[in-house]
Amino acid sequence: MSSNRKPPSGKALLGLALCAVGVVYGDIGTSPLYAMKEAFSGHLGVPLMKDNILGVLSLIFWSLNFLITFKYLALMMRADNRGEGGVLALLALLRPGRITTRRRWVLIGIGLFGSALLYGDGVITPAISVLGAMEGLTVATPAFEPWVVPLSLVILFALFWVQKWGTAGVGAIFGPFTLVWFTCIAVLGISGILREPSVLQAVNPYHAVAFFLRHGGAGIFILAVVVLVVTGGEALYADMGHFGKRPIRAAWIAVVLPALLLNYFGQGGLLLSNPETIRNPFYELVPSWALYPMVVIATGAAVVASQALISGSFSLTRQALQLGYCPRVTIIHTSHTEEGQIYIPEVNWLIGAACFGLVIGFRSASNLAGTYGMAITGTMTVTTILFAAVARERWKWSWAKVLLFAVPILLVDLSFLFANLIKIPDGGWFPLLVAALVYTVMTTWKRGRAILQGIKRQASLPMELFLHDIKERKPQRVPGVAVFMTPDPGSAPSVLLHHLKHNKVLHERVVMFSVGSEEIPTVAAEDRSEFKELGEGFYQVVARYGFMETPDVPAVLESLTDVGFEIKPMETTYYLGRETLLRSGSSRFALWRKVIFIVMSRNAQSATAFFGIPPNRVVELGAQVRL
Repeated sequence: MSSNRKPPSGKALLGLALCAVGVVYGDIGTSPLYAMKEAFSGHLGVPLMKDNILGVLSLIFWSLNFLITFKYLALMMRADNRGEGGVLALLALLRPGRITTRRRWVLIGIGLFGSALLYGDGVITPAISVLGAMEGLTVATPAFEPWVVPLSLVILFALFWVQKWGTAGVGAIFGPFTLVWFTCIAVLGISGILREPSVLQAVNPYHAVAFFLRHGGAGIFILAVVVLVVTGGEALYADMGHFGKRPIRAAWIAVVLPALLLNYFGQGGLLLSNPETIRNPFYELVPSWALYPMVVIATGAAVVASQALISGSFSLTRQALQLGYCPRVTIIHTSHTEEGQIYIPEVNWLIGAACFGLVIGFRSASNLAGTYGMAITGTMTVTTILFAAVARERWKWSWAKVLLFAVPILLVDLSFLFANLIKIPDGGWFPLLVAALVYTVMTTWKRGRAILQGIKRQASLPMELFLHDIKERKPQRVPGVAVFMTPDPGSAPSVLLHHLKHNKVLHERVVMFSVGSEEIPTVAAEDRSEFKELGEGFYQVVARYGFMETPDVPAVLESLTDVGFEIKPMETTYYLGRETLLRSGSSRFALWRKVIFIVMSRNAQSATAFFGIPPNRVVELGAQVRL
């Protein structure tokens, strides 16, 4: 489902493209700091000789063009959910009724694990980018080596600390600053190419093929290093909704791709002319007088790259929450004009703590390179699988057309994934561990909520029967409006039944309020809510939100004046249920999952805060529930 937004042009296109350079391409833009170094001196490095240099550069050239230019920019961006991209947006396109239930759950499982892997990438990127930038100080003098880790920790702490103020203020400088970064690395690359122009021969794919023929089966493991140059592919797809397709594509073709290729080829030229520069070929390209300024620029670029992944983790969490795979968390909107700029403190400091642990535990970008790759290659593979499913089931492509596009891409994705398996003992286990934990949390929460809603449904009463009982009994009514939150619009919730049983009184007007989630990014204002009069002073409101939105119950109630239902905030009482969950029930839910679900429920943000309800207008009724 495509967005109806008109593609930008002229100055608007230029401005959005400039912003995209900073936000979308920050991650992939910092890869030159460590990728070439790892190819020849890291854990999986190959011998430093001309044929290998040309072979690796050829693999880098064709990987960037095939995976980024063709796969993501030309193909994957066609699969958008009303302008939004990313694994969960892609997964939401596969709705019930289009595919069989069993196949859908298989695809949901694959998609959830792919999105869980992105959290691993979000943890690793800030650590490796900042460490890679700070290691430039050791090129100036070895005396700085003991300070690399402490300085990296300080920068990372500052980065996570400022998240609570949002990216609105600093976002305006991201684009211009990153443009300076890409300009600098392009100029440095040209200087390296001029030292050894023969390095341009690597454009010929023969050198990539010859590399594999020369090294045999073991040669495929160099892809575990080459993958470092395409780590931003998923980020540009996930950020599609912020800028649109055209600006992202324009920024790549006009700025990012040329700058990256020039720098990689420049490092290759430097290595051909002076193999001793392998200790840090990126910073060895920098003239001595510009070394410290370049460290500052590189550190800034690393912060920008980290910001993109951290913000992406916030957006991913909100999507998971709205789709029912995450408990309620604190969502703080940091901009009055941009809906997508949010801050989630729980996620922020969990990622921050993991980053600090990585820096302290691995201590260098080279060591951290062993952790990088598993997350991104796993997500790349998942994206291709989901794209093929969308093309077949939603777009009705023929099997021949699906296989024509999906098979070559999937073979490349699987080659990178297989190559990265060798990294598992050296740190590749970390993103897999993060993904497994996140996946367990997501699936446990989804299953636990389904069980809990089933138990609540059994304790509720069909609305028709309840209204008939009210008509017969005619309980005492008091002035004002009572709002009862209920997940099931068709029944009277247990909190309402308990209130009537114990207090034996009802308000003059009673609103049954339900919040539903749609598998689209945003819901149009005119489709936000449905209002229905049920009789006996009862009304039903169903509010719908997309997976990029946060519910606001009072705002919906205020909007009901358009249908003649006026509500006074100070005469409105909200009734919420608070369950004490017990693990002694008979549901078919593993005990260890019950424990996890109960812990998450106890630590989830309160419904009062999440739905934007004034806390001084809330009445909570407790109940014990056996899972």
